[in-house]
Amino acid sequence: MIIFKGKKKGMIHTMDIELSDIWAVFFPADFNQKYKYLGSVPWNPEGDIFKALEPLVIFMDYKAKPWWCPRWFLRLLHLFGNDNSIVRVRNWYLHNLFRNITKGYMITDYKTKWNDYDLRIHIIGDEQCYDLARGIENLYYNRGKREDLAEQIKAIDPNTKFDKGYPVEYLEKELNRLEDNYNE
Repeated sequence: MIIFKGKKKGMIHTMDIELSDIWAVFFPADFNQKYKYLGSVPWNPEGDIFKALEPLVIFMDYKAKPWWCPRWFLRLLHLFGNDNSIVRVRNWYLHNLFRNITKGYMITDYKTKWNDYDLRIHIIGDEQCYDLARGIENLYYNRGKREDLAEQIKAIDPNTKFDKGYPVEYLEKELNRLEDNYNE
């Protein structure tokens, strides 16, 4: 059931706001709906990316939400000011009010690139948020790289003592050594 009809002007389209959108503002069903006002929030609680990004989302919520402002109000401003989007603006007054209250904190994008373990996080926030995002990226990359190298070593030498618990540098040296011995 459409409550507010979207507008179409040229290439710009705003979304139709339905009763389910307003219901999600006041009664969020999951993590994504609860923190949607922060931008691109992970939606699948079973995934590895969700587990990696959850601390960042909660920390950015702590930094963005003033103590006097209820979270439902931020979700409402995000819905009517930004169409629940990080790029669209439905109402400039509500958009600017939302940005002023949240100090502009936002997760603009997260993705894996080149490999499943090469996580890229793009945020708008202060130095603490950037440090946490970089730390999560590095930890996610190191963990994935160690698992990948350990699998490659086990494929060449099943009786090896090297597993994913070793640092990346040791695993790379061992893999190079095994590949050199295998090629000879």
